[in-house]
Amino acid sequence: MSSDTLAQVPTPAKTPDPADAPRIVPRRRLGQWTAAVAVLVLLGFAVNSVLRNKAFQWDVVADYFTSDAILRGLWLTLWLTAVVMALGFALGTLLAAFRLSANPVLRAVAWGYVWLFRSIPILVQLLLWFNIGALYPQVFGVKTVDLLSPVAVAIVGLTLHEAAYAAEVVRGGILSVDRGQIEAAQALGLSPGRRWWRIVLPQAMRSIVPPAANMLIGTLKGTSIVSIIAVNDLLFSAQLVYHRTYQVIPLLMVATLWYAVVTSLLGVGQYYVEKRYARGTERTR
Repeated sequence: MSSDTLAQVPTPAKTPDPADAPRIVPRRRLGQWTAAVAVLVLLGFAVNSVLRNKAFQWDVVADYFTSDAILRGLWLTLWLTAVVMALGFALGTLLAAFRLSANPVLRAVAWGYVWLFRSIPILVQLLLWFNIGALYPQVFGVKTVDLLSPVAVAIVGLTLHEAAYAAEVVRGGILSVDRGQIEAAQALGLSPGRRWWRIVLPQAMRSIVPPAANMLIGTLKGTSIVSIIAVNDLLFSAQLVYHRTYQVIPLLMVATLWYAVVTSLLGVGQYYVEKRYARGTERTR
């Protein structure tokens, strides 16, 4: 065999040695770890200060946390929240339908309602309804003072306020549904009711649920404002107790803890409701 033939014979490729590969060094995140340690230290100081501060009187908090007066106020708060949300979204859905209507009068009326009740602070609305007797002493021959109790005033004021925001939430959810979905349902001959129930609503709920859940939590906390008109809710019940015992901070902590407990439970419920309506989408986790 000639030297030229030997030169053409390919040499076998050398198997790379894993030991010769460059070593991958993870990036040092010194800043992140430093910030995390600093935040944990500050959080530890804050928790220690709260737990060890005798002014909070945690023994008094424990005594009143499940007292009858507080639980009655908590029940009224929960009941008021449920009623206001149900009525508010019922009226808000009607207003959303008006705003999406082809009738210009209905659109104008719905827009004016939303503009008006979103412009007036809720406290002002409650005080106006509470003093409605100064404007209309009688309605259908019945004294307004007898017709509207403080609880009724709270329901009316909060419902009208929440309906304005619910209308925009529902309208936004309906507008988020692709128009092609509705046209496809029409092409299949589905009735308007079935189109709404089977096509529009399930897809709109994906956009409605998150802001609606935030509204629910906001309404729960917002009911505390009805204490200004002497509605015996959770906050007002706590105020009645500390006006008698002068233990202001412990009773405010009782109300704070109950609000935190209920909003946490609502947050868990929101997670599962969102997960249910997000099935089959990229938002499913």
